[in-house]
Amino acid sequence: YGLLHNVGNKAHVNAPSIPGSVYAIFQCMFAALTPALALGGAAERVRVFPVILFCFIWSTLVYDPIAYWSWAPSGWMAKMGELDYAGGTPVHIASGFAALAFSIVLGKRKGYGQEKFEPHNYLNIILGTSLLWFGWLGFNGGSAVASNGRAGMAAAVTHIAACMGGLSWSVVAYFRNGYKFSSFHFCSGAVAGLVAITPGSGYVSPWAALIFGAVGGVACHFAVDLKEKLRFDDALDVFAVHGVGGIVGNLLTGIFASKSVAALNGADIAGGWIDHHWKQFGFQLAGSCAGAAWSFVVTAIILYIFNIIPGLRLRIHEDGEITGTDISEMGEHGYKFATLEPVGTRDNMTLSALEQGNINLGSAISTSTHASTEKPAIAGQ
Repeated sequence: YGLLHNVGNKAHVNAPSIPGSVYAIFQCMFAALTPALALGGAAERVRVFPVILFCFIWSTLVYDPIAYWSWAPSGWMAKMGELDYAGGTPVHIASGFAALAFSIVLGKRKGYGQEKFEPHNYLNIILGTSLLWFGWLGFNGGSAVASNGRAGMAAAVTHIAACMGGLSWSVVAYFRNGYKFSSFHFCSGAVAGLVAITPGSGYVSPWAALIFGAVGGVACHFAVDLKEKLRFDDALDVFAVHGVGGIVGNLLTGIFASKSVAALNGADIAGGWIDHHWKQFGFQLAGSCAGAAWSFVVTAIILYIFNIIPGLRLRIHEDGEITGTDISEMGEHGYKFATLEPVGTRDNMTLSALEQGNINLGSAISTSTHASTEKPAIAGQ
């Protein structure tokens, strides 16, 4: 099936209502974004070229097997009875534990532990979360591969869990961080809620989505503390939000999966604890542990192999890390507002654009202040 060979209008068994080519491209979205999530654990210290090769190998050896186990009718997790509607194990647990391996094998960023690393642009965080939130409705709702009641329910519970996740994280952070609310905390919690609801989005009712969001937001919030206690540098908290959030969502699905929700498009499941199917929690736990172990171990092996092959070492050199990967790897600035490079002189001193801007601004303020103190002219004088 490489390059969509022999993939056309014939429907896949998992998506009988749409052409196989449409389902293939939909699945490509999952396969493309999962390694990108994993790379968040190694942000600010990796080389671009080895990462491109790594993504292909990782997708083939880590993501593809776990996705097959979870979603293929003959996959062992699916045959066992694990319920994973939209990627709790293949996407979130796999990427979260890969990020953990990445952060451990590559080591900490220079200055980590001595300097305080904080987000540099909260507006971008809000924008990114908004885009994620909107896309997640298609991510989970689209997993019904049809326009039906189950797709609508999946979209509804996704939105509810995100709202509750943002609220629960924000409330906990409010009491732990100086009694102040933060857009960053709400956005983090919203993503945690989205992650938690993903495996159960096609199986649970709206009231259960409140629990998914609340538990996911609180659990992921405290999971962020693990990197300080265990001394690893997960730059974007991928393990805490996606790894832990995925496990939380998987386990809660074992409790709150409902036969009535699955039946909205004719599916027949035994349900979770609320339907007195007590074994389901064990199935969810087994799938979570298997996915986490496979992702962490295989990712670590791939990284160690890369590091001993000439030209494929993933960690950027120290000078490049200090300069910043935007410059050292891409040759471009993320922001072009000002530069400290010499561009002019004044009173025999070399000035940068930033310094000139300050002088010009100061001159403008001075001129404006002087003008405001002058007696205004009277018309006709």
